[in-house]
Amino acid sequence: MNGPIIDTVDLTRTFVVRRKEGRWRRRRGVSTAVDAMSFRVEPGAAVGYIGANGAGKSTTIKMLTGILVPTSGTVRTCGLDPVRQRRELASRIGVVFGQRSQLWWDLPLRESFSILAAIHRLDESKADKRLRELVEQLEMGSTLDTPVRQLSLGQRMRAEVAAALLHSPELVILDEPTIGLDVLSKQRLREFLRYERTQRGTTLLLTTHDMGDIERLCDRVLVVDRGSLVYDGSLTGLAATVGAQRVLTVDLVEPTPELTDLPGAKLLDSAGSGMRQRLAFDSENTTAAQLLAAISARAEVRDLSLEEPDIEDVVRRIYESATGPQR
Repeated sequence: MNGPIIDTVDLTRTFVVRRKEGRWRRRRGVSTAVDAMSFRVEPGAAVGYIGANGAGKSTTIKMLTGILVPTSGTVRTCGLDPVRQRRELASRIGVVFGQRSQLWWDLPLRESFSILAAIHRLDESKADKRLRELVEQLEMGSTLDTPVRQLSLGQRMRAEVAAALLHSPELVILDEPTIGLDVLSKQRLREFLRYERTQRGTTLLLTTHDMGDIERLCDRVLVVDRGSLVYDGSLTGLAATVGAQRVLTVDLVEPTPELTDLPGAKLLDSAGSGMRQRLAFDSENTTAAQLLAAISARAEVRDLSLEEPDIEDVVRRIYESATGPQR
């Protein structure tokens, strides 16, 4: 399509709430879940949509997909009104909820794909071809005849992604797709999503609490707090805005003097006569690979780990920088 895949203008959603006052009385009030939010997502983009629990992410997704009606403002998804044209929109988007399934629990995985192909009215030959592609890319060949309830979490999440992509949608919305997955399963899923975006131009909108997902999949980040959009830009710019840093922990083969003068890094602590050292750095000044190379030039590295900034902490810092510390 020529226009934006997602276009929201002053998008707002409020809910009526009733709070108990005293023993018998209840007071009626209004809670704002999404507050005058405006943003656009162009075709082929990969956008991370992050925020603390209760910030308004799920409510936004429900309005983008036509599940909820906005209280005010406008939203267009794939150029369509998500509520009035919900059926047409369903054929052009795919949605993955990390803690909800679109698969049939007691049926073999293959049967779930057959039912979904029928729901989307896919031509049988095209559906078979697409399924073969997904099975190969997501390594699902050994699980097709297994009931969904017997799949491991990693196997099921790959199947959920395949189900969302079976009809080759223009937009895929992923809500916590790697939650609970081990490192290898996360890597496989991320590699596939990058491949799908590169090969088919699929637009990705990703909500997650895992900064690794954002770093490896997204080139733009939207941060929402208390229903308002508080940041729209790159991940590097996000970290720089609040001074959030990544932490590299290295286990060295032999006792080593403290690494206090490495460019772009700050030593946080050292233990075991310098055999374990923790260094903080930000992506504007150096990368993990550059820092590791500088360390390796001085000492032999036995093992390492990399800690990403905590998303909730980043959001809190952004909000406090705009409004002052919350008491």
